[in-house]
Formats: sequence, C-alpha cells, structure tokens
Amino acid sequence: MTTLSTLKYHVQDADTLALIGFAYECFTPSCLDCEGEDALDARQLGYFLAIVDHGGFGKAAEHIHVAQPSLSQSIATLERELGVTLFHRSGRRTRLSPAGEDLVGPARRVIRELDSAAAAMNAVRGLRSGHVDISSMPSPGIEPLTSMVAAFCVRYPELTVHVDGAFTAEEVINAVRSGTAEIGLVGTSAPTLTPGLVSIPLERQPLILIVNPADDHFGDGTTVDASELGGSRLIASPRGSLMRSMVDDALATGVDASVVVEVAHRTSILPLVHSGVGHAVMPSSWADSAALWGMRTLTIQPVSQLHVAAVARSEQPTPAASAFLEIAKEYAATHDS
Repeated sequence: MTTLSTLKYHVQDADTLALIGFAYECFTPSCLDCEGEDALDARQLGYFLAIVDHGGFGKAAEHIHVAQPSLSQSIATLERELGVTLFHRSGRRTRLSPAGEDLVGPARRVIRELDSAAAAMNAVRGLRSGHVDISSMPSPGIEPLTSMVAAFCVRYPELTVHVDGAFTAEEVINAVRSGTAEIGLVGTSAPTLTPGLVSIPLERQPLILIVNPADDHFGDGTTVDASELGGSRLIASPRGSLMRSMVDDALATGVDASVVVEVAHRTSILPLVHSGVGHAVMPSSWADSAALWGMRTLTIQPVSQLHVAAVARSEQPTPAASAFLEIAKEYAATHDS
C-alpha cells in the first residue's frame, strides 16, 4: 500500500487539474508550476478521505495512526489553501460541506492515480502490490463475485480486494462514475446500458424457487411452473426493489401466491425459508448457498433472468483493477451465453 506521507502531488496537466479544480477557483492554470506551500499535498487528500470514510476526525485519526490535533491541523491547512470549508463541525458530529462533497470523487481519483503510479514502479522492480475497490449489488455479490475474487486471489495473492455493498444498479454505477469504486457488479432485468462506462456482460441468472422444506409438494423435477405456486407463502424483497419487481412479473399471470414476509436484509432470506416461513424467489446465484442449508431449488418456468455485468470507467484502470477486469472477461467467456 502506498504511504501517502511519502508523496507530494503537484497538479501537472489540464485533465488532472479539472478533477480537483472544477469547484475551486484557486486551482487555475497558473498553479501548474506551483511549488512549496502552494503544492497540493497528497497526504492532506488522504487525511480528508479518511475522515469521510470513517465518519469523523477521531475514528479517522485512530485508523491512520495520526494524532487527532495533527489531523485537524492538516485539514485546516487544506481548507485554508483551497479557500473553502470542507467539513461542518457541531460538537462531536462532522459532516461534509457542499465543497467537501464535490471534492470526494476527484480526491479519490487523484489518490488512486498515485497508487497506480507507485504500483507501476513496483512492477518494474519485480514487486506486486495494490488493491481494487468494487461495488456490488447483493445477488451478484454472491456469484459471480465469489468465483472472480477466488480466481483473482489465487493468481495475485499479494493484491487485496475491497467490496462495498449497494442495493441498486444506479448506486453501483454512481460509485464507479464518482471514483468511489473502480469496478461495479450490477444485476438488471435487461442488459445493462451504461453510457460513458465499459460494460462486460458476465452471465444471465434465471429466477429459482428456494423451496420451503415444510411445504415441498413440487415433485422430483428441477423446474416448477409459476402456476404451481398458487396458494404458496413467499418471502420477498420490499416493493420498489428490482428483485420484488421480478417476482411480481413472474407471478403476473394471476397466480394466487401471497408475500408473507418482506425483508430488505438478504441475509435473512435463507434462515426464514429454512425455518418454514415460506418459499423464496431469488436468482440462481443463491442455489449453492441454499444447498448448504439442505434446501433444494427449482428453476421457475417461464424463465425470467437477471442480467449480470461488470462496469468500469473507460479511462486506464489501476494495475489491480485491470487484472480484475481480465478475470471478469475470463469468467464471461465461460458463462455468458
């Protein structure tokens, strides 16, 4: 991991300048040759992001092993150099100002570029280091994320992976666009269209019925017709979610099934089914986990599918992200059909 305290970042070109300078008049072309006190310190950006990520000065100072007074002084210096207030402080509460919110995405991209440069230099010396930030929706976060991360860790054991959760494709795409994540995994009811982003279709996951062991009357086959779900008790995501809309569409033929539990926490679904509360309709990525609980799954006919894709920004990714995207392409080659 690059040590931010050893780096000094100077704005060197118009494109990079735009990342930070769009919100701040103090970053003008005249700054391109700035030196000394007028140079933007990457350590300050790292401290700024630590406060954002950890929700306050105290936790950030503890996480990055810096005395809180030193952290506060560094941020005060950054605010003075930028001529804006980045945080509003009220007692122990800290929240971003509008200017601070504008700085988060550009700051992440600047730090990531520094990490990329350091990783490239390490590669020249025969070393491997770095990390990749991923944002994933729940079902793709089971598969294909598990298989891809496993392959990635085998091939690049020195690299690390950080995965954040998101409930909607829009949240994932926004994370990628803002620079919070380098790669996103989305599941949508139709092929993903992401203008300005690279999209790699990974696979299509048919909807399955995770069968309630206390109400298994579906025979010995591997499929179930939606009409056979009449009278069934179902566990589903809340209204407004993608999975709930897909469940509603699958049952739109007049099937008299009732949703008895709406649960936003996906981790509760398998325990609820196993406890006999009801059946669940989920993408096929859940099949292996259901099997571990001793529950069988049936593909629902007619088939509805979740389209799973990886998305990334079109500019050159960091070496770690580039390596992960290669894993994604290999996965797609054997699964997207």
